[in-house]
Amino acid sequence: MDYQEAKNKFISTWGSLGTLWGINKAMAQIQALLFISTEALTTEDIMEELQISRGNTSMNVRQLIDWGIVTKELRPGERKEYFSTEKDVQELARIIAKERSRREIKPVIKALEDISSIKDDGSTATKELIKQTKALHDLAHTANSILEKAVSQKQNWLTKSILKIIQ
Repeated sequence: MDYQEAKNKFISTWGSLGTLWGINKAMAQIQALLFISTEALTTEDIMEELQISRGNTSMNVRQLIDWGIVTKELRPGERKEYFSTEKDVQELARIIAKERSRREIKPVIKALEDISSIKDDGSTATKELIKQTKALHDLAHTANSILEKAVSQKQNWLTKSILKIIQ
């Protein structure tokens, strides 16, 4: 397999994996391209490499910036914007985990908290709803607390966290 074939396979595979993680394929492919690039890329570079439209590129780069995964660079004397991504795999995983907690887990915890705090009217159905949503809330809260502790350890957080769990 030559360089171009390996590069295309990596970008394609990363794009497919991204859909399993809840982001769209183009967004994951852009991040993958930036991840393996030796220098920051422009919107035009990304469009050309991935064969996607300017609108698709701009929208997905903006989302990656919102996630804190991609940064925009401005170069003196140039009007073009350049984009790069975090290259440290563990730091990238930490940023993604932190953002997924903020976007996905915390809203679920809040919803379960609201649901489980309904007025107990004494019926069996209400008691069961309260009991089960409290149990789910406690589980989600515990999982989120573990995740927050893990991501708060900057250096080698993933490795350290896994070692603490299995020891």
